[in-house]
Amino acid sequence: MDSTILTLVTFSPILGTLILIFLPGKRIKAIRWTALLTSIVTFAISLLLLSLFDPNDPDLQLVIRLPWIRIAEWTIEYHLGVDGLSLLLVLLTTFLTPIAILSSWAAIEERVKEFMVFFLLLEVGMIGVFLAQDLFLFYIFWEFTLVPMYFLIGIWGGSRRMYAAIKFFLYTMAGSVLMLLAIIWLALQGGTFSVPELIAQGGIPENIQTWLFLAFAAAFAIKVPMWPLHSWLPDAHVEAPTAASVILAGVMLKMGTYGFLRFNIPLFPNAAVRFAPWMALFAVIGILYGAAVSYAQKDAKKLVAYSSVSHLGFVVLGLFALNAQGIQGGILQMVNHGLSTGALFLIVGMIYERRHTRELDAFGGLWKVMPIYAVITLIVTLSSMGLPGLNGFVGEFAILLGAFGSPAINSAWFAGFATLGVILAAVYMLNMFQKMFLGRIDKDENKALLDLNVREIITLVPILMLIFWIGLYPKPFFNLMAPSVEKVLAVIQTATIAVR
Repeated sequence: MDSTILTLVTFSPILGTLILIFLPGKRIKAIRWTALLTSIVTFAISLLLLSLFDPNDPDLQLVIRLPWIRIAEWTIEYHLGVDGLSLLLVLLTTFLTPIAILSSWAAIEERVKEFMVFFLLLEVGMIGVFLAQDLFLFYIFWEFTLVPMYFLIGIWGGSRRMYAAIKFFLYTMAGSVLMLLAIIWLALQGGTFSVPELIAQGGIPENIQTWLFLAFAAAFAIKVPMWPLHSWLPDAHVEAPTAASVILAGVMLKMGTYGFLRFNIPLFPNAAVRFAPWMALFAVIGILYGAAVSYAQKDAKKLVAYSSVSHLGFVVLGLFALNAQGIQGGILQMVNHGLSTGALFLIVGMIYERRHTRELDAFGGLWKVMPIYAVITLIVTLSSMGLPGLNGFVGEFAILLGAFGSPAINSAWFAGFATLGVILAAVYMLNMFQKMFLGRIDKDENKALLDLNVREIITLVPILMLIFWIGLYPKPFFNLMAPSVEKVLAVIQTATIAVR
């Protein structure tokens, strides 16, 4: 089991897709249940993975490493491994996928079979990104995720779905080409595609590190997305169906921040130290810009989309603080953002299914007719703005703590301006809540709205449970990542001395 668990968790959704292929397209109920049960089984396997994981071991665990492709003297390997940097993201992926699938039952009524096939294939790619330890294998998984998401947006999206899908594909593909060139250079110089071996070799000249860092950063910054490379995100989110938006925000954006942590920082530590103030600067600009633009939105879904630019700016700031508090806070905030923003997209989708509009001005007074919906929205809103006692506060506090005391960033101003982002988050989130739920019901269409049904409540309750758990008792989550973070920091410490 130890040697096969990572293969099982990565490729178990493939079994569901094979079953779906042979199911008649008219058997919609069977198709939905097959996809849901497949994703639940994958989540169960990830919990088994968690039980086998040793939180005190900083190294890669449960590793499987087999020759895959031989080209002359080159060997590309099927190399998977998990550590404290990736475990929580794997769990986040397997947790959100069944929730997103369940949320699509009422929204997706045409070509349901194809939708579920693409969704399960997307899960395979995302899990593979977080587990791959061979650069070529990582790149295959990284690019593979583009295809299912392209079709999910392009077929089941809104009126401008093709524009949004093509823009998403081209933006992310452009950055990935630069990363591919850097991967080839690393393999030619290091004689291997193995990430652990390349990190152990080190010795990359500092001027070369700079170019390699920028090549990898181009792909990851677009995926995050960091300002000013974010313009594809609002279009993709607004046009995507709700389930795709949940996965796009909840998991796919984390592929970018994970890439910084897994590759840019340990592979190019000297360049990471030198670029840390610049990365912090762009992160803080993104925090403030995303918050300001979110406040200006009249479309609830676009507001949530722009808030991701702001929230993930905090993650980048924490990672490039290059200390334990910042990096651990950044990893936890990846999970927090996946839960809170994923829930917000679910909430917006549920009201859209009833009113067929997302304009904030179309609502008002919904608390009176949809009290359960209002209470859940309030909890998620407070979570997203970082209220103490909920998950968002813990991650942001650790990030700001790390940024204030970071020798790499070397300025408390970055943390100070980032703190304004917390205040602005409260402004735009509470403004959205007030417009939707408070005041009088002026429109007749809102007076007859039905509150959440059992399926919708079941969809949201697991996320709410984690929101409170992380907010009240985050210690188990920090314990899982701490040893692996310390291992990364050991590399950074040597680089810091060298740069100085």
